[in-house]
Amino acid sequence: MAASNAQSHSLFKLTWPLFIDFALHFLTGALNTFMIGHVSYQGVAALAVGNQVFQLAITSFGFVTIGASVVITQYLGAKNSNAAQTVVYSSIGFNFVLGLAAASGIILGASSILSLMNLPENLMSDGKIYLQIIGLCLLPEAVALCLAAAIRAHGFTLQAMWVTLLMNVITFFGNLLLLYGWFGLPEMGVAGVAISTVTGRVIGVVVLAYLLFKYTGISFNLAAILKPDSKMLKKIFHIGLPAAGENVSWMLQFMVITSFVALMGDKTLAAHSFYFQICTFILLFNLSIGLANEIIIGHMVGAGKLQQAYRQLYKALRLGFIVTAIVAFSAYFYGEQIISLFTDELQIITLVSTLFVITLFMEPGRAFNLIVINALRATGDARFPLYVGLFSMWGIAVPFAYFFGIYLDFGLIGIWIALAMDEWTRGLLMFWRWRSGRWQTKSLVEH
Repeated sequence: MAASNAQSHSLFKLTWPLFIDFALHFLTGALNTFMIGHVSYQGVAALAVGNQVFQLAITSFGFVTIGASVVITQYLGAKNSNAAQTVVYSSIGFNFVLGLAAASGIILGASSILSLMNLPENLMSDGKIYLQIIGLCLLPEAVALCLAAAIRAHGFTLQAMWVTLLMNVITFFGNLLLLYGWFGLPEMGVAGVAISTVTGRVIGVVVLAYLLFKYTGISFNLAAILKPDSKMLKKIFHIGLPAAGENVSWMLQFMVITSFVALMGDKTLAAHSFYFQICTFILLFNLSIGLANEIIIGHMVGAGKLQQAYRQLYKALRLGFIVTAIVAFSAYFYGEQIISLFTDELQIITLVSTLFVITLFMEPGRAFNLIVINALRATGDARFPLYVGLFSMWGIAVPFAYFFGIYLDFGLIGIWIALAMDEWTRGLLMFWRWRSGRWQTKSLVEH
């Protein structure tokens, strides 16, 4: 198998393709929201709830890719490429089964799920159609996540980026055809958006498989995929299950909080969705820095270079804070112009514009959170972030969102103040854990 490409790259060289990759990936949701927003703000509200359910499903089986990425980087750092290859096969096989189960559950239970989310009755028909079609994405998405994680863990972040670009181009032109009815095709509304998204994901998984075999030297081995290695799965679960538990918990608490917002009316729900999409792009900077840093630290821990790994985090945090300051202030000063690109509804523009003050306070806390959590996972220390996350999300974010947003009637401002409090609580506790050095005994490979 080909050697890893990660150790020869700097943090910046790994980060910028990851940023573009993640930005393009999240652009799928923003692109759909943008294009639907020019047709109907009610359609945006329907997509908002459906996309959260879809993201929860992805997060629920994303634990395999999170764990696999860490285990692969540590084995590559230890120069054990055969073990890393076994991890790749095992993760693909296991995630295929999970993706199949998730797709079936969402397609069959769409109505019940949307009812639990308090989706207004007048949006139920569009929401159900969108969710059932988009549920078909889950099977190729489950496999694609593993393929992309393996490619990135080897240091080939640029190659994974190009695939995400391809998927977005397909989704964009598919929307033009099926949403706006170009070339005489029917105007299918949210159903057309869903079909375009599914098509892009299916083509993407095929291209990712080709790139994995080409750039990493891993050969296709159906037998190894169909029969995952139990020892490797155990190591994947050691990292992935706590990480997924934290991610699923975040999605669930955000769904609960969104259900609070749904009680405020469809325009407030649409404003919440627009602001969340914008925040997603802001957090991508630190998400990409965090994952690039995770790849580097994973290799260092696998090679036994613990002091180097300790110092590496501070380099990543320094870069994260510089970028956060620039982006947060830009969002604050140009927030109204940004939201005006999505909708011309004055009430929604006013609601979202007031939230950008919170961005200045929230994003530095999120930088701590994202970058340090990824570093801890890269070392094998995955349970502490889960415990802290459960405490903060359900002890701070949810109750304070209800208290500020509903009880005190602060509306969306109150909701997002509570979310900012959660980010800072978790971020500072993660940083304390890193400085304690307890992660130094958590390596997954033997030296």
